[in-house]
Amino acid sequence: MRGGQGVLGGRWRRAVSQIGRSAAVWGVSTVTMLALAGILPDFRLQSPDGDSATTIAVTAAVAAGVFGVLSAVVWPLLVRLLLLVPALVLGLLVFFLNGSLLLVALRLNPSGQSEAAPETAVIVAAVMSAVASATGGALVVRDDDAYRRRLYRLADRRRGTTPACPPTHGTLFLQLDGVGHDVLLTAVGKGLMPTIARWLGHPDGPVRRQPAATHRLTPWRTDWSSQTGASQLGILHGSNHDVPAFRWYEKDRGEVMVCNRPTSAAELQRRATAHTGDGGLLTADGASRGNLFGGGADEQALVLSIAIGRRGRDTRSRAGYFAYFSDPANAVRTALSFVAEVGREIVQSTRARLEKRRPRVSRAGLYPFVRAFATVVERDVVVAAVMGDMLAGRTAVYADLVAYDEVAHHSGPLSRDAEKVLARLDRSLALVEKVAEHAPRPYRVVVLSDHGQSPGETFRSRYGLTLADLVRAGCGLPVPRRAERTRSGTEARAAVRAALRRWPVKEREERHRPTRRSEPVVLASGNLGLVSFPDVPHRMSEEEIDARHPALLTTLAHHPGIGFLLVRSEEHGGLVLGAHGARIPVDELKDGQGPLASFGAGAADAVRRTHSFPHTADIMINSFHDPADGEVLAFEEQIGSHGGLGGAQARPFLLSPLALSAPVADGEDLAGAEQVHHVLRRWLRESNGPEVPVEAAETEREEHAA
Repeated sequence: MRGGQGVLGGRWRRAVSQIGRSAAVWGVSTVTMLALAGILPDFRLQSPDGDSATTIAVTAAVAAGVFGVLSAVVWPLLVRLLLLVPALVLGLLVFFLNGSLLLVALRLNPSGQSEAAPETAVIVAAVMSAVASATGGALVVRDDDAYRRRLYRLADRRRGTTPACPPTHGTLFLQLDGVGHDVLLTAVGKGLMPTIARWLGHPDGPVRRQPAATHRLTPWRTDWSSQTGASQLGILHGSNHDVPAFRWYEKDRGEVMVCNRPTSAAELQRRATAHTGDGGLLTADGASRGNLFGGGADEQALVLSIAIGRRGRDTRSRAGYFAYFSDPANAVRTALSFVAEVGREIVQSTRARLEKRRPRVSRAGLYPFVRAFATVVERDVVVAAVMGDMLAGRTAVYADLVAYDEVAHHSGPLSRDAEKVLARLDRSLALVEKVAEHAPRPYRVVVLSDHGQSPGETFRSRYGLTLADLVRAGCGLPVPRRAERTRSGTEARAAVRAALRRWPVKEREERHRPTRRSEPVVLASGNLGLVSFPDVPHRMSEEEIDARHPALLTTLAHHPGIGFLLVRSEEHGGLVLGAHGARIPVDELKDGQGPLASFGAGAADAVRRTHSFPHTADIMINSFHDPADGEVLAFEEQIGSHGGLGGAQARPFLLSPLALSAPVADGEDLAGAEQVHHVLRRWLRESNGPEVPVEAAETEREEHAA
């Protein structure tokens, strides 16, 4: 009986506490409305003849109460009705719909004395939503149960019937896109990332306390294709076989594959699943958030591989946006941060031009808005989704935060602009850590990156021509007098297009029909270039290329901006070409020798593996790399690039809790995204998490590697 009374007493106290918080929010909203009525000329709470202070106060209180009820009841229904509206458009509609609710609230006011111009109602509603959100958040900070309920509402990820969570650990994998191992250590040393510094046990505070380390930091080595498509496919699905670059031409299909195009991402995911025979890392009770691929998760949001599909799967992909914007206060807060970020980018790019910084690329046009989307909108939505997944007790969650990668491409990986983004990402990690304390099960947080970025100017800015121009010259084809910029594609731009449901025709249906003497298809993936001849159905050999274009390979191999070439040879099988007549069969390649001398450990194995892919280009081109300063020359318009070999781009990191086994034994290297996949799967098994079905031979091979 006493137990029942205790439960009832607890519910009664929580109810009283909730009523008290609601009353406080109502009171603050009333005061805010009174203040706005005194400031804004088109917003009034009294009749033209004037009313008593009491009447005005009652009018404001009633209007604030009605507005609050409408926002709580009607707003989620409106969001559900707008599921077919592009996500970014929904973010703008938030203000107008919120203003409409305020107008309705004023009309329903019994006093009949209040009114507002439509444009003024939008402003008033936005301010009131922001104030109410801030007040509610401040009131629940010290109340764990209330804080937890608020996070549920913000994330909007409640399960319909939430089963009891097992006592085992859940695992959260947070990917900081493009953050290299050395960049992370530098940021920690500068005090930009205190959360990660604390996890690593770095000295903290004015007295330089030495906290106990909870995580270990391990570098790993990417494949030759050091970019999100290859790395994330390998990490989530266990195979990135036949992914030679970020974009490549497939002769058998007559089509260009682009990793951040939804149709290509879906096809790559299908191939990886067929190659491994299992669904992916997140098959059992997993969630995939903000990624290119789903990883076999049942819960997917903002996942590019399902951004375009049948039966409303595109809506499912963008569900995270609607869940986040279902709270109007979220939209107000994110919109204000979005505007501030656009202004910040304009100021930073203007300063870079005035100071004549080099290297530099154009940051005009729509780029400030793309950057703001990546660093504000997508970050907020993905973090909110992750919060909801933890509070729902999901076993495994994998999420990608692309903010740093987007800024580093245009500002440089070591720039102050990029450092500020790292500091904000660290605050997101701190928030996730705080939410984990309120989750129904304990969580282990693993932070990793898919690649790094190497600094350097563009190939075009140094030599006055693009890679495509150089290839055309080597083929004896006319070269434009003025070098055009090479189209650059990033994860953030793809995410913007997915949110807007706008895909350029060329990106959606880019095909090359072979002709008798077709011109070469030249594609760029960071500092990796690919040349294909679409009229030849097979991968051309060195001998065939020389017979058609005798000067092409020599022109490319001897150019000072190119490090080495990979071609197929009828005599040697595969051949690496470099300056001064260097010719080394791939079977004889060694790290640190010949054309690969400056590209570090693992370069030879990476080249050999790519040579074995069915869709490797006729000519694979890696740009020059200076090991003294780590610079490469990007074939795209980026001063921070990745996609090939050379420098920090091939050295990402893996930050894992000490409670998990070491990724590799001391003295061993963690090489390739597929090996990272096996490590993550091992950790899920250690936590009694989801175990991907595999063949017995695969299991035996993995255990042997461990």
